[in-house]
Amino acid sequence: MTENIFKHPSKITHQKNHPSLVLWFTGLSGSGKSTLAHAVEEKLYQMQYHTFVLDGDNIRHGLCSDLGFSNEDRIENMRRIGEVVKLFVEAGLIVLTAFISPFRTDRDKIRQLIGTNFIEIYCDCSVSACEKRDVKGLYKLAKAGKIKQFTGISSSYEKPLNPEIIVNTANQNIDDCVNQILAYI
Repeated sequence: MTENIFKHPSKITHQKNHPSLVLWFTGLSGSGKSTLAHAVEEKLYQMQYHTFVLDGDNIRHGLCSDLGFSNEDRIENMRRIGEVVKLFVEAGLIVLTAFISPFRTDRDKIRQLIGTNFIEIYCDCSVSACEKRDVKGLYKLAKAGKIKQFTGISSSYEKPLNPEIIVNTANQNIDDCVNQILAYI
């Protein structure tokens, strides 16, 4: 498929006043990934870092709008996102990603693609706590059988084995979580 296609290397290195990083927020729907990613981005922006947030819902409206939620489609979704994240890192940005990314092997593949600049952040929050803050009503729909293959209800989530950061979003407030992440990076 990549026959007669060649990479064209850039002659410009994209140096910022900080290293390129990927802050990969993973966890169940409603665990606070997007909220936390945007809060961390706001603090980094105030510190004059160059950032961008990639969010699962936003990606599925465009780049991955042709994918469903089967295991195969979830794997392809992560593959595409990994390649986009790699480009943002090459551009010198701090990329904050907010994806359920339920399969450990997919996250590990992206970690290998990115290298040492990959920081996995597990938003630890129980299904019951996520259900209580379910602003989109997705858990209710999933339990009623109206959403098939919903992570945490009818589809599995594989917790990270060795994330760089674990934030307990069920018991810590947003400021404490943000400060914990900033202290690490």
